[in-house]
Amino acid sequence: MPRLQEIHANLVDCFQEARDQGWLGEVAAIETTLAADAQKLEAMRDRAAQPSTVHLGMPDFRRDAGRSSTELEG
Repeated sequence: MPRLQEIHANLVDCFQEARDQGWLGEVAAIETTLAADAQKLEAMRDRAAQPSTVHLGMPDFRRDAGRSSTELEG
């Protein structure tokens, strides 16, 4: 995510330069890239906000405890 934020900041600088120079095609291309970048950053933030561990609980062995292998086959 830090690398994507760095790229975003660089794009903002490039966008401003393109506007200042009147490079309309470049402005349009950078706008498209900035929109895609914003979507990726949002998705990364959403993903980071989700819990990173999943509680699976403890297995319950009581149901099968004490049975022999022949009882399980039949």
